[in-house]
Amino acid sequence: MDPVSIVIIDDHPAIVEGVAAWCAAADPPILVVGSGDEPGVAVCGAGATADVVLFDLQLETGVLSFHTVGQLVVAGRRVVVYSQSVDAATILRCLELGVSTYLTKAEGREHLIPALRAAARDLPYVSPALGGVMASDRRADRPVLSDREREVLLAWFESDSKNLVAARFGLSVKTVDTYIARVRIKYAEVGRRASTKAALVARALQDGLVDLDDL
Repeated sequence: MDPVSIVIIDDHPAIVEGVAAWCAAADPPILVVGSGDEPGVAVCGAGATADVVLFDLQLETGVLSFHTVGQLVVAGRRVVVYSQSVDAATILRCLELGVSTYLTKAEGREHLIPALRAAARDLPYVSPALGGVMASDRRADRPVLSDREREVLLAWFESDSKNLVAARFGLSVKTVDTYIARVRIKYAEVGRRASTKAALVARALQDGLVDLDDL
């Protein structure tokens, strides 16, 4: 299996050096292929090929870079936001944009390394800060899912393979895809798009469709 590679966008040299050291010490190591204090590092040179973009939401300008995060996600990049902000509205907005996950810098190596590995495999990762925000956010406009839709969705959250989900329920992979697509449509119809797996996990937790213990 090829090693996970990341590019770090952060304007604090101590953070960049610390994350690079954590990644080098991981088993197996995570490769840092680029770093810098401007988003362009993620789309130029080796940074353009990195599996995951580790993004500090607040760079030197002091303005939260939601627009840049959204552009990276739309371009198909896996983005892990690593920020000092613990504001619930900020965290939820990043999830709305489709980031792979959100970690606060206070959560450190214990959560950052597994979060990067999960993002590289398109799997959800819920840190304590993120879990607390999602679990306390209850939307009045949540869609109504059938029992089977919820079962398939939860099984997909627990697995990185739709083939395993299909085998578990005696379904075809196409049918599993249909159930998941139906859930996405239901969320889109109430104005809460969930175009990525991480976004669907966030929606399900926000709406009480699954619990953190389920994951």
